[in-house]
Amino acid sequence: MELEKMIKAAELARENAYTPYSKFPVGSALLTTNGKVYHGCNIENASYGVTNCAERTAMFNAISSGERDFQMLTVIADTDEPVSPCGACRQVIAELCPKDMVVVLANLSGKTKIVTVEELLPFAFSSEDLHE
Repeated sequence: MELEKMIKAAELARENAYTPYSKFPVGSALLTTNGKVYHGCNIENASYGVTNCAERTAMFNAISSGERDFQMLTVIADTDEPVSPCGACRQVIAELCPKDMVVVLANLSGKTKIVTVEELLPFAFSSEDLHE
């Protein structure tokens, strides 16, 4: 049931996407360990480099609200197969979430693929790689 709830939350978040250029709305929902859900959608800009993806929007909403402990992230779009985060989102997810956290990739047709953060970005660059 939790999975269905999270997919629906991502689908609802997708409705708020601002995508005048790509016409490719994406929604995301991030579940904290205390049960709170943070929503995100992609927000485009005429200066494409400052566009923000749904996954990062959800994560930044949670982080800016003081959340640090996450248990599931969902992402959904109108694609043939379950949509997958871009490289920048994968890096942010790897930075902010546990390696074994569930990431649910989904599409509007009901297809899903469940992976972990580590499967999404194996060999991620992390704070452990920085020399102090």
